Amino acid sequence: MPPNKDINRLKVVLAEKKRTNKWLAEKLDKDQATVSKWCTNTAQPTLEMLLRIAEVLEVDVKDLLNSSSFSKNEKVTIRQNN
Repeated sequence: MPPNKDINRLKVVLAEKKRTNKWLAEKLDKDQATVSKWCTNTAQPTLEMLLRIAEVLEVDVKDLLNSSSFSKNEKVTIRQNN
């Protein structure tokens, strides 16, 4: 079985929140095509943008990451510098 290439779960979380990528693009002041690339895992948002997305969607940033993209022993920690 090939490894999962979907790094983020943005499309899934948007569906769970009943939001569209157009809505998210407006909230982030980003082009809809950019958000669409994130949703299809064609491109990935920066860590800073991932934090903003989590804030806008009112989810933990870990909810936006596909855990199967990382090995079982790998710990993912994302911190925002203030």
